[in-house]
Amino acid sequence: MPIQAYIAKTYAGLEPILAEELRALGATGIKELRRAVQFDGNQRMLYRANYELRTALRILVPVHSFPAFNEQELYEAVREIDWSKYLSVDDTLAIDAVTQGEIFRHSQYAGQITKDAIVDQFREQHQRRPDVDTANPTLRINLHIRGTHCDLSLDSSGDSLHRRGYRREAVEAPLSEVLAAGMILLSGWDRQSTFVDPMCGSGTLPIEAAMLAMRIPAQRYRPSFGFFAWPDFDKKLWHEVFTAADAKIQEIDFQIIASDKDPYACAITTNNLVCARLEEVVQLRQSPFENLILGETPGVLIMNPPYDERMEIEDAITFYKSIGDCFKKQWPGWNAWIISSNRDALKNIGLRASRRITLFNGPLECSFQKFEMYAGTREGGGRTKEDGVQPTVDGERPTLDR
Repeated sequence: MPIQAYIAKTYAGLEPILAEELRALGATGIKELRRAVQFDGNQRMLYRANYELRTALRILVPVHSFPAFNEQELYEAVREIDWSKYLSVDDTLAIDAVTQGEIFRHSQYAGQITKDAIVDQFREQHQRRPDVDTANPTLRINLHIRGTHCDLSLDSSGDSLHRRGYRREAVEAPLSEVLAAGMILLSGWDRQSTFVDPMCGSGTLPIEAAMLAMRIPAQRYRPSFGFFAWPDFDKKLWHEVFTAADAKIQEIDFQIIASDKDPYACAITTNNLVCARLEEVVQLRQSPFENLILGETPGVLIMNPPYDERMEIEDAITFYKSIGDCFKKQWPGWNAWIISSNRDALKNIGLRASRRITLFNGPLECSFQKFEMYAGTREGGGRTKEDGVQPTVDGERPTLDR
């Protein structure tokens, strides 16, 4: 099978994690970009990347790069491509366009020009043209313009890869599955010790943790991918890929716990756990954080509390201070991670973070912070007498199991 370059899209801050995932799959030529990672591989790698990567949003297949200084040059460059290699006149298409710079200011208009160039080519050759279907097209095309540089790619994923297929319901301001997986991988959790989300909302973090620990492929419950409709789709190869990945699924013998004080959130989490076939794996508890008591064996805690931006909190400062108080009193020996866009409120945790990572939850710039709950006597700012808190290491890279 021939080797070619691919692009895996992701969220800002998750590029190193995605690069490590690709290395674990055996991809080569890995290069971190802005909100993306470039890699080389064959068709098998393309299928594996779609099925197994946890921190990728889309897998793009580059078709053509070219300069365009105006609308006419964009139109002509797109029309020069032989689109009959990728779709027929009876197929449907959709254009996802992103533009940056002063020349092409409106992404929707750039997408319209691209669509016109493609359908005009078919109309000239067949006196008919493919239709547009933005919801479920045969071929989804990605256009990225930065200044005068244009990149055209085929979207092999179709729908975004954050839609795993298990989340049927969600609370307000749900955490993206891709972001949740990235947070877990960034935390350094060993996948052999207790994992807790005490404010689980829709249950995304504990579900992603269970899938990671059990080596369940990220897209095991997804019904289809964009490449299913491509002319070169190899059904036999696809069967080999998902069969090999599914064969690695394993049982676990430690606790993964989801908890929330809201009965509505617990009901949603229950439904999502059932859809993910994890209702017997993840333990669900309805409890306020301050009343959640676990055994003596410490593990990793990750939470996504309300930020007081999308969700109302009567007193964000008091709320975050109460989280810090619970950490100090009830969670000795644990590594606790919190993500929040409310940096002022985070300061009232009352402990010094040993690591801070900037991530984005939708449009919100967030800080993902680690607090190490040493079981010794503490002095000022969360230090132990031995000053055991580890400093933040900029550029530290995670290591994934291969």
